[in-house]
Amino acid sequence: MTEKTDISEQDLFVTEFPKKGYNIVDYLQGRVHFALLDEMKLMTKSGMTQSQIKKTILSNVTEIIDNFEPKKESKSL
Repeated sequence: MTEKTDISEQDLFVTEFPKKGYNIVDYLQGRVHFALLDEMKLMTKSGMTQSQIKKTILSNVTEIIDNFEPKKESKSL
């Protein structure tokens, strides 16, 4: 993980999701939603088009899903 070097730039792009009042699934989905919006905001500011942003994010999410290998639970009953 990298160190925080420029807090003002980080504050500009990282939206905090409230922790209280949400169940774990809603909380995690909210964090993902805010993270994607923050990433798209940064990508837009860097000059990427909407189609480039869509292609990049979908490629990244597809790679994450394709590489996900959930642990198999043993049936030791």
